[in-house]
Amino acid sequence: MAGKDLRIEARSRVALNQVLPFAGIVLLLFAFALDPDRGLLPRVAPGLFWVAVLLAGLLAISRAFAVEGENGVRDALRLSGLDGAAVFCGKALAVAAQLLVLELVLGIGVVVLYDLHLHHPLVVVAASLIATAGLAAAGTVYGVLAAGLRVRETLFPCSCCPSWRPSCSGDPGLGGGAGDAPSEAWPWVELLAVFGVIYVTMGWLAFGPLLEET
Repeated sequence: MAGKDLRIEARSRVALNQVLPFAGIVLLLFAFALDPDRGLLPRVAPGLFWVAVLLAGLLAISRAFAVEGENGVRDALRLSGLDGAAVFCGKALAVAAQLLVLELVLGIGVVVLYDLHLHHPLVVVAASLIATAGLAAAGTVYGVLAAGLRVRETLFPCSCCPSWRPSCSGDPGLGGGAGDAPSEAWPWVELLAVFGVIYVTMGWLAFGPLLEET
């Protein structure tokens, strides 16, 4: 399942030609909006980074489920006999892989545009991996929930954005963030871990029934 989704994206190049440029434009707009206050921009950069990831992630996940609505692919999944939890894991892994690439590129952009410094690289890596797992799991759950509805274009972001709120608090491992000391950073990472566990568990248990109903 993960390989199928990634091959589709590699052939269509939607993520490369549309999602990534959109995320870069969001970062540039933030930089232009806050550039007069050079002291403020580095402090809020971690939160702005995750907002850009969230907005671009909405496009990527919407695309992943829109593709399955074409040519009866969703019906084929229902009839394939595949375990719902396995389908969830495959789709979440594909989404997570795309988000990781997006975060890497945007992370470089934030460091360059916002004159940011990595105070605690280990915290940054741990927070990014855990947050990505939570984002992918939550996006996959809400993606299949909204897939069969006529108002999915509006329901999906309205459902996802509140659930992704923990990730938008900023990364404490980035310079200028709220957590310049490791003792302040790790509780935030633990919060992200709780967020990730909740949505991975929810997806593991509920994805199959949701797929059948949508």
